[in-house]
Amino acid sequence: QLQLVESGGGLVQPGGSLRLSCTASGFTSDYYAIGWFRQAPGKGREGVSCISRYGGITDYAEVVQGRFRISRDNAKNTTYLEMHSLKPEDTGIYYCAAQTRSRYLCSRLGDFYDYWGQGTQVTVSS
Repeated sequence: QLQLVESGGGLVQPGGSLRLSCTASGFTSDYYAIGWFRQAPGKGREGVSCISRYGGITDYAEVVQGRFRISRDNAKNTTYLEMHSLKPEDTGIYYCAAQTRSRYLCSRLGDFYDYWGQGTQVTVSS
């Protein structure tokens, strides 16, 4: 079974930066499409970004465009989400998710994904 573990969350001030990591174990000889999602208190799940199996396709929610960057290091089985110029509205639990079926696509829709991590808390506050 594929396991995903997020790390890198924490408390930062507005305008600060964080880098989240999503590390996969199990089936590590293969590559997977990865999505990053977040959920703020009292709100639904939001698709933040995604990256295709080999990194050729990326997508971002408009609200993070230009501030967040997704990348992956397949040799380390790790996908990163660099977050800059953080705002209080970026606060939430951030989840990564993996899909093993698509070679060339990614999606910011949760139903696309087969495996989910447990999440890491990001809090942006003064």
